[in-house]
Amino acid sequence: MTAQVRKLSISVPPDVAARLEQEPNASAYVTQAVRDRMRLDALDAELAHAGIPITGQGVAEARARRAAVEAEWSAERRQALRDRVRQHLRDDAGGAARQPVA
Repeated sequence: MTAQVRKLSISVPPDVAARLEQEPNASAYVTQAVRDRMRLDALDAELAHAGIPITGQGVAEARARRAAVEAEWSAERRQALRDRVRQHLRDDAGGAARQPVA
């Protein structure tokens, strides 16, 4: 069974058109991109409802803080942290699978 679809005609800037032309299925690519944005919008709405509004200024400040941390840390340090987190997640997932369910 196939899902219902609607055919749309859209206009995009040249750089976006060039990117879409590289995709074997531009419709699927655009659909995923829009769904990703819809999830972000829903998260923003949920956070705002909880009293945590996302503002352009807040995003800019968070990006600046992240950039400052990244400037202080070497690529090796960031990779070591990523590796430790991944290992912890693997260990935790393995331990959870072995734990008896009460």
